[in-house]
Amino acid sequence: MTDLAQPVPSPAIEVQGLTKYYDGKAVVNDVSFQIPTGCVFGFLGCNGAGKSTTTKMLMGMVVPDAGSAKLLGHEVSTLDPQVRERIAYIAEGHPLYSWMSIREAIRFTKPFYKRWNQELLEQVLEHFGLPLTRKIRRLSKGQQAQVSLALAIAPQPELLILDDPTLGLDTVVRREFLESMIQIIQREGRTIMFSSHILGDVERVADRIGIMVDGRLQVDCTTEEFKQSVSKLVLEFDRPVNGSIVFPECKGVVGSRSILNQLEVIVVNLNDEHRLLAERLEPKQIETESMNLEDSFLEYTRTNRKSVPVFVDQLKSHS
Repeated sequence: MTDLAQPVPSPAIEVQGLTKYYDGKAVVNDVSFQIPTGCVFGFLGCNGAGKSTTTKMLMGMVVPDAGSAKLLGHEVSTLDPQVRERIAYIAEGHPLYSWMSIREAIRFTKPFYKRWNQELLEQVLEHFGLPLTRKIRRLSKGQQAQVSLALAIAPQPELLILDDPTLGLDTVVRREFLESMIQIIQREGRTIMFSSHILGDVERVADRIGIMVDGRLQVDCTTEEFKQSVSKLVLEFDRPVNGSIVFPECKGVVGSRSILNQLEVIVVNLNDEHRLLAERLEPKQIETESMNLEDSFLEYTRTNRKSVPVFVDQLKSHS
């Protein structure tokens, strides 16, 4: 019998034990993950969590003290020009020569790439409504981000790595940019890794997420797995709680707080045991609320970062 199964494509990015020290402190500590081909991967964490340093190690701009990384199946430390041309990188802040016009920026960039697709570039610029004669310095931050994106995808890269591409953009422009980015880039099955500290943005566009906390990758799963694993139990009483009512310690409970006459309990992998414990506190009413990506992460890191490993352990036990 002929085996018609299709071969599984190699990961677009493979990271193993990546570590970097600055002044004796591990700013990236033993980080490992894989990003499947064709995936949109949101790389999350607060400022200083290690996202940018990890990204720069992937691009060969920073040499790791330990560990290794592969892009498109090739070791980062030995990438040849032919492989590099298949990878695009947009740095934080979208650095462009401000004295150039958009047309001049295109003319400057184009000779570096053999796979340059002028038709694709023009389609993207038309999509964004960017005038070729406009000087970079006359563009808004959002428009500069759009020019950077257009220049990055004109060489038809298979992999795009973006370091906080929406930094400094207001909410409306940021959302429009991200949605356009995914619509344009993923049309041909490209892989995207982009870092951000704004979880709400990532929830809208990412298939998978990785969350960095203090230099360690604490979460690596699909966006839906993360969201579905976290719930909030809201217990309503007929009197102010004010810390007088405490939810019992139990596997899966990663945090709680009292607000007026309510006790809110954050639970990973909610089950009947949690509901029974809630009923024993004799509340007037019990409600279960789903949580978005941003609320899920902020809740369990709200009071104590030690809760992060606890959350991760609970998440892993469910998978």
